[in-house]
Amino acid sequence: MSNESTDVSRPSRVVPWWRRPWVVPLWLICAAFLAWRTPAYLGLTPEASLVVLRSHAHYLMLSAHVILGTVALAACCLQVWPWLRRHHPQLHMITGRVYLAVVLPGALLALVSAALQDVPVPGKIGNAALAILWLITTVHGFVAIRRGRVVDHRRWMIRSFALCFSIVLNRVWTAVMMVVLLPFLDGYYGGDVGALFLDAAIAAIWLSWVVNLIAAEWWMQRRRRPARIVGPPRRADGAAE
Repeated sequence: MSNESTDVSRPSRVVPWWRRPWVVPLWLICAAFLAWRTPAYLGLTPEASLVVLRSHAHYLMLSAHVILGTVALAACCLQVWPWLRRHHPQLHMITGRVYLAVVLPGALLALVSAALQDVPVPGKIGNAALAILWLITTVHGFVAIRRGRVVDHRRWMIRSFALCFSIVLNRVWTAVMMVVLLPFLDGYYGGDVGALFLDAAIAAIWLSWVVNLIAAEWWMQRRRRPARIVGPPRRADGAAE
């Protein structure tokens, strides 16, 4: 008896790393984002934080989360690189362990940051749900590979990567939602740009990880190969024997 979790060896065409059109853009986007946001927390400059801070301890916890997230993004990019996984499995395993080691405390710090963040309750819930799901998917991926379920491991890590990468797209969604809500500035918001930005930021919190998860599930479903059903042999007249 077989099930979806069973790893089945099947021949696949090896694609050179340079023919993966998403590898270089992924690294460039991550590098640009990290160069833009990480220095504000490495340099211990609270005034550069985009998050309203409640205390110095809040800033230190947020800085630790950002630093761990920086390592997680870099390790995650290496984890999803097929060429590295095929040609340097040992390095793939090492980066996977590094990713797990930073996600565990990083997700817990994200939960604390979500509770302390000065945003309405829907925003707090969105950030807390993201942190919890990030932790759950990563742990499931680790458990799967420890049990030898490679297929399940890859699927859980794709979900984990989608959640990890949501922080990058959060800024994009914030800008998109501000453009969407801009026509309502004078009417619904009464000219209050701050209120419009807050609603855009809350919507971006949810969209950044929900859309990513949906896209990841769609991509995994699309890559599944349906089992080939072989029927009984047929005679020349088309009837089954």
